Amino acid sequence: MSQVRKTAIILLSGGLDSMVAGAIAREQGYDIVALTVDYNQRHKIELQSALQIAAELGVAEHIVLPLDLSRFGGSALTDDIAVPKSGVTNDIPVTYVPARNLIFLSLTLGLAEARDARDIFIGVNALDYSGYPDCRPEFIEGFERLADLATKAGDEGSGFNIRTPLQFMTKADIAKEAHRLQIDPALSWSCYDPAEGNLHCGRCDSCRLRQKGFEEAGIADPTRYVSST
Repeated sequence: MSQVRKTAIILLSGGLDSMVAGAIAREQGYDIVALTVDYNQRHKIELQSALQIAAELGVAEHIVLPLDLSRFGGSALTDDIAVPKSGVTNDIPVTYVPARNLIFLSLTLGLAEARDARDIFIGVNALDYSGYPDCRPEFIEGFERLADLATKAGDEGSGFNIRTPLQFMTKADIAKEAHRLQIDPALSWSCYDPAEGNLHCGRCDSCRLRQKGFEEAGIADPTRYVSST
């Protein structure tokens, strides 16, 4: 008797972390429905990466959902605020988008219930991150409890699992995982402030963490940077 395959919803940004999380879901045998949110971010090139990654993962469905968070502003990714280039700090940076992962996970939750899926994958990690509160394990645990309270499926006892396979990985670990899974990191996009010619700036927090990860992993970085840190 053939085994019934399960469906997982993947929050696919187009970045390295979400690509690796999606590849892990594929490895675990899920049929993948990918959700990419076009929130009018300044690094919209990551949407092209999301399309390429979705094709590489062989997803069953890929939804690119427009949601213009630039109407809210309040972040260097959605407003006329300079992206910092001085280095990663322990403070919450201006590239934090207010409640972004809360908003995005709410969307994946609605999609999961509509597709009768109970597993949601998101590529957050809490070790090498830029101080974002919505990447913390406490947030993920809290949202998982909320998901059961907020949905018909949860009310009927069929709860949701928020899968965070990268939660306690460093960027080096993630680079190694991409290598193990045989997925091309060049398909992904990390830079918050893209340069002309579709180059990574090399100096924003996200570029710095990406470079650091590949360097510490001892894996060649295929990313095209304007400058290296």
